[in-house]
Amino acid sequence: MTLYNAHIPLLGFAAASGTGKTTLLTQLIPLLKNHGLRIGLIKHSHHDFEIDHPSKDSFRLRMAGASPVMLVSKYRRAIITELTDLQEPCLDDQLKLFNQSELDLILIEGFKSEVFPKIELHRHALGRALLYPNDPHIIAIATDTPLQTPDYLTQLDLNNPELITNFILNLL
Repeated sequence: MTLYNAHIPLLGFAAASGTGKTTLLTQLIPLLKNHGLRIGLIKHSHHDFEIDHPSKDSFRLRMAGASPVMLVSKYRRAIITELTDLQEPCLDDQLKLFNQSELDLILIEGFKSEVFPKIELHRHALGRALLYPNDPHIIAIATDTPLQTPDYLTQLDLNNPELITNFILNLL
């Protein structure tokens, strides 16, 4: 499937839960911003989640049946839309709704089965199977232990965010 709604570069981070995707991203984003990049992020969750709370007006209005609900202040904006078909979301559909006009790069956490460039994260101690043999869109693997990998796959030190940042900058 082609991501027709991607208007700027995308780079995904794919790994099993507990590998440290969010931790790494929280380290990479400031480093990329220090290089002048404007970064957006889309995170896929397999869990039901609430960003609103029962004591808040926006929650009460949503529970009354409004969807979408936009909550806006001078600091930030959130749009909460109830999804009714209960299917896993498609990245291209999310990109259609994501304002890309003032961004240079969108980082994607999750959506590992979709077609776009990804860095796989691998921690040897977790004993999880590698993803790259079954995903030709994995362009690098960030690992805490050197691996025997094909020549086309760049290996990065998972514990060296500066190295990973330089790899990303060279992609752009």
